[in-house]
Amino acid sequence: MKDTLHTDAQQRVHPAAAMYAREHTEGKLSRREFLTRATALGLTATAAYGLIGAAAPAAKAQEAVMGGTLRMQMIIKAQRDPRTWDWSEHANACRGWLEYLVDYQRDGTLKPVLMESWEASDDATSYTLHLRQGVTWNNGDPFTAADVAHNIARWCDTTVEGNSMATRMGALVEDGQLREGGVEIVDDHTIVLNLNTPDIALIVSMADYPSVILHPSFDGDDVIAEPIGTGPYLPVSYEPGIGAVVERNADHTWWNEGNGAYLDRIEFVDLGTDPAAWIAAAEAGEIDLNYQAQGDIIDIFEAVGFPRSEAVTAATIAVRFNQDSEPYNNKDVRKALQMAVSNAIVLELGYNDLGTVAENHHVCPIHPEYAELPALTVDGAAAAAAIAEAGLADFEFELISVDEPWQSETCDAVAAQIRDAGINIKRTILPGATFWNDWTKYPFSATEWNMRPLGVQIMNLAYKSGVPWNEAAFSNEEFDTLLDQANGIVDADARREVMQRLEEIMQEEGVLIQPYWRSLFRNAAENVHGAEMHPTFVVDYVHYWKS
Repeated sequence: MKDTLHTDAQQRVHPAAAMYAREHTEGKLSRREFLTRATALGLTATAAYGLIGAAAPAAKAQEAVMGGTLRMQMIIKAQRDPRTWDWSEHANACRGWLEYLVDYQRDGTLKPVLMESWEASDDATSYTLHLRQGVTWNNGDPFTAADVAHNIARWCDTTVEGNSMATRMGALVEDGQLREGGVEIVDDHTIVLNLNTPDIALIVSMADYPSVILHPSFDGDDVIAEPIGTGPYLPVSYEPGIGAVVERNADHTWWNEGNGAYLDRIEFVDLGTDPAAWIAAAEAGEIDLNYQAQGDIIDIFEAVGFPRSEAVTAATIAVRFNQDSEPYNNKDVRKALQMAVSNAIVLELGYNDLGTVAENHHVCPIHPEYAELPALTVDGAAAAAAIAEAGLADFEFELISVDEPWQSETCDAVAAQIRDAGINIKRTILPGATFWNDWTKYPFSATEWNMRPLGVQIMNLAYKSGVPWNEAAFSNEEFDTLLDQANGIVDADARREVMQRLEEIMQEEGVLIQPYWRSLFRNAAENVHGAEMHPTFVVDYVHYWKS
């Protein structure tokens, strides 16, 4: 595809984007789903809204005020190579100087950042990236296509332990590295990506938090010690478990000057996982907003003058079995434990009903390719009988969780129902510093999972055989084959047919107890603007301001 993008009116409409618009009109796709899919193929947000006869959201009603310090409650984790980041907090602290090619917005659109535009071929096997001109790194170097090619090659390196970007870039990987001819540098600001298989999620994956663009000189694990980036801020301090401070970089001219970097200083305050400490800090005037809030804490924050914002999401908790561990290598055992648990009860007791019931297959109704399956069967007596038949009537199962309240309460609700069925089970709650050292290895435990805009993304990251984040140790040849097929199907209805079978395999194999989809909440003081809860936990403080 050789089209050059000029204006929204002149922009070429990808055939699939036109199809998505029809499906939205027919009620088959929500607006968010349509916007994500259309912009992923290169359509601008304005053009995508126009395709369905709607106006893009208006610019902010108030003019942003320059200056001030914002204090945010957020866990501060030890840093590492960004391609191995496994928490949004890793990225959020660094968003002031490390930028992305593209950002995922609250309305579902993809917003170009270090790219100006992009185009996908009709079969999603080739992408042309038009990079933003006039961008410089904060050390004075010009930002060029060679820098992006360098980053893509790093993402594709499967030899780096924990590199989940290699999973996201799978269609560019061969023999553990970037495939030969996978990246073609056309000029200093144009790149063509040549994939070995179609991938409709490629650009969306470039908005995920481990995909920051790093200066080619970076070769370590600490982006705080080597803070070369293209953004308008710089780190002042960073202490895991304590906090971090970021200030505007007066020595760097930002490419987007005038459209952000309103705050002088951002302070992240690590107050641990006890919400009572967050409330105390809010009441004492020590923080301006929280990272996220759950359950009763949302109302308490509102009572002390911190209104809520909400995001309906595909974020969840996966109470998963590790199939490399006994007795969870027995499908009948996994399915029996699933059968003892009502996901609706877990949502009520574990998350205050602030979400929707899930179906043990990790594909959400807000995902474009979601296929509805028959309701799950809950039968405690049958579950206990199956456990006895497996010779485990006297076995004591153990469900492990981190000590974060909503996660531990969710697992308490799961364990209580298993216990009520007559199955022996104990609960173990570990502090985060201990739990996250071995999160992929526990035999039976729970993990928080962020939303990804497409269902195929989460399956690629979490359930494809051998990928770094496959904590269930799930490996199924039929599943892998169908997932590869689904990754290349542009038509939403056709992909849904494949997704239905993928969801069925997940249920048939008893991969996990996945009880609910989370609505996410953030509370902020009334004079904080632009900081509404983001469905993927993005803290884009470059665009926050205080009145």
